[in-house]
Amino acid sequence: MSDKIFIFDTTLRDGEQVPGCQLDTNEKIVIAKELELLGVDVIEAGFPISSPEDFKSVVEISKAVNDPIVCALTRAVMSDIDCAAESLKYAKRKRIHTGIGASDFHIKHKFNSTREQIIERGVAAVKYAKKFVEDIEFYAEDAGRADNAFLAQMVEAMIKAGATVINIPDTTGYCLPQAYGEKIKYLMDHVSNIDRAILSCHCHNDLGMATANTISGIQNGARQVEVTINGIGERAGNTSLEEVAMILKTHQSLPYHTDINTRKIHYMSTLVSKMMRMPIQPNKAIVGRNAFAHSSGIHQDGVLKNRDNYEIMAPEDVGVTESSIVLSARSGKAALNFHLTRLGYKLEKETLEATYERFLKLADEQKDVCDEDLIMLMEGKRPDSHIEISHVQVVCGQPLQPVSTVELIVNGEARRESATGNGPINATLRAIDKIMGVTIVLEEFLVQSMGGSRETGKVHLRINYDGQTYQGFGVEEDIVMASVIAYVNALNKIMAFKVDKPVKQKIAV
Repeated sequence: MSDKIFIFDTTLRDGEQVPGCQLDTNEKIVIAKELELLGVDVIEAGFPISSPEDFKSVVEISKAVNDPIVCALTRAVMSDIDCAAESLKYAKRKRIHTGIGASDFHIKHKFNSTREQIIERGVAAVKYAKKFVEDIEFYAEDAGRADNAFLAQMVEAMIKAGATVINIPDTTGYCLPQAYGEKIKYLMDHVSNIDRAILSCHCHNDLGMATANTISGIQNGARQVEVTINGIGERAGNTSLEEVAMILKTHQSLPYHTDINTRKIHYMSTLVSKMMRMPIQPNKAIVGRNAFAHSSGIHQDGVLKNRDNYEIMAPEDVGVTESSIVLSARSGKAALNFHLTRLGYKLEKETLEATYERFLKLADEQKDVCDEDLIMLMEGKRPDSHIEISHVQVVCGQPLQPVSTVELIVNGEARRESATGNGPINATLRAIDKIMGVTIVLEEFLVQSMGGSRETGKVHLRINYDGQTYQGFGVEEDIVMASVIAYVNALNKIMAFKVDKPVKQKIAV
């Protein structure tokens, strides 16, 4: 049996079913091309019969990518299969993914049918799909709660009918890892023609066990995993692509590998988050902003001495520039000295001791301490504001393309620029970039409503400039202005550190 694990990405199908995260065809093409560069083996491009837009997306993705298999989902319904086959006509490599319920819950309460009739319908669907394409994947929906003996009977019949991949979904996220692994092993041991097909894991995260179940499935014989970027998907989501890829890469004792270029994971995660307008939780494994952040003094000291003390994978392996040492009241002298050195302050031991005591008082007053606070701690005053907002005017609405004109006072000089964008905020931030003449990467942009009697927006953002990250914060009734205030807040920190206290040496963790 091969040790390669095939990565079946369903971000554009199951992942896109999240309310509020729908993509248009052009957005799906962008993500599909990046998934190809990431190294996925199969892209599930959509459910063609569900809508004209989904049909169009499968068609255009089929044209846009070359290496991955393009897969279209259907029910065990002939008209679904006809539609899927038509949508895949331009695909270089194509697969139809059809199936039906396998648990008694679904058989009785969803299909009002019998086990025998369900197998007949499944076999008919596989045989019909086989007329159009050679590569057929069959999903036994709710297999996680299905009787194993019946499931084995169903799988054997589908392989005999022509299925090349058998999907064993834990549709409701119910299974425990041991039970799911035993289910895969049971099929490997009791399906006589199992050597003619690949078993696939499609696990949901309702109880937080999607990744654990998927790994258990791999260990027991599955060779395809169905995953999404950031673990997005129905309800609590699907198995996370980045988690599976990094588990297999990190645990050398597991004799499996994927073709994923893990250094593209962080970029891919950020792209999907932005395009689907779905923020990543800070503590999300692998891709959350805290995944490589250290706050505890003990941890910080250990990481600064040797990051292997507290990091089981290198941040660079997933495309993150470096670890971050977050300053708070829990931080130790090693972390404080690290950041002061980065900002150009060289302190003797005695001076560091005294500075640390003042730092702790400051840290007790606020949750986190940023570079701006450290400069105030050392200089007795906050860095000067080199950039002030003078004028912001935005014109937008259908059918107009948003255009923004911004005037900033930069070191006493008035500068004005205009720019267009895909929205009023995007246009305004582009105009600011033109004024400053810099290339800024917007890594994170979060908007929250503060409620109350008046609608007030609060914007948190993180930007990257010259390999260094800076935070910005803004509050205003107008969300565009809140965004401008936050952006200028972050830019002022860049200006302050370059003018008020030049960085002598950047020290990576």
